[in-house]
Amino acid sequence: MTTPTIRLAGHSVSRLGYGTMQLPGPGVWGPPADRDAAIGVMRAALDHGVTHIDTADFYGPAVANEVLREALHPYPENLLIATKVGVVRGPDRSWLPAASPSQLVNQVHDNLRRLGLDRLDLVYLRVGGDGLLQPDSTPFEESWGTLAELIDKGDIGHLGLSGITPEHLPRAAAIAPVAAVQNRFNLFDRSGAPALAACRAHGAEPVPFVPYFPLGTAEQRQDPRLTAIAQRIQAATAQVALAWLLAHHPSILPIPGTSHRTHLEQNLAAAEVAARLTDADMTELDALAHP
Repeated sequence: MTTPTIRLAGHSVSRLGYGTMQLPGPGVWGPPADRDAAIGVMRAALDHGVTHIDTADFYGPAVANEVLREALHPYPENLLIATKVGVVRGPDRSWLPAASPSQLVNQVHDNLRRLGLDRLDLVYLRVGGDGLLQPDSTPFEESWGTLAELIDKGDIGHLGLSGITPEHLPRAAAIAPVAAVQNRFNLFDRSGAPALAACRAHGAEPVPFVPYFPLGTAEQRQDPRLTAIAQRIQAATAQVALAWLLAHHPSILPIPGTSHRTHLEQNLAAAEVAARLTDADMTELDALAHP
């Protein structure tokens, strides 16, 4: 099974990637329920042509990166591993901003050590622009500049932004190039649309846009309107949700995650579903956005 490719952070990667957020236990906390199965699904992703894996050391915390290393190290040369910094987990499992220079340097080094890498291909700075994280007290330019210095030191290859408002993009680009943007955006939740529009309008080429939570929730996928469309085109609702993202714009790279091999294979088949979507299907799907 193959998926279309796109340039991301100096690599040619599969448009459908894999996110590690579902590998740890409930609430993205603690070890996987079945570590062998978690390792197996990651290896299966590569077997099916995935060359873009999105992770973070605060998933678990540390669990996702440790499982990733156990499953795939030494990594194939064509694999791009993207990670995120700017967040730590509290003892109550909360998600806390942590973007001071010293915190960011420590997080980058933690990622390097746990992943077993000498350099991180792509590092996103997670900021509080999309309502899911409180902004850190450190000025944005100071945080971004700290990561730019780590490019010069060889710890990082490329930088991306996550959870931004459109205004963050030019502010960041004035200091260092932005290789990708990762915001919440899916068939039901279009809150990331302004950031996507900013990426499409930025420079001669669109900035690659990596939507997180690309499937929406299981409850949202039970929307009878989506169910009817899925039945008509003979696809699962999750496949239709991913296919809509792929058909929405060629610069979009979804990163669905799962701990089940069956779901992995189903998700990757969404590229074939996208090729079948008609203009009428897209019009119907465009109308599914929830307030």
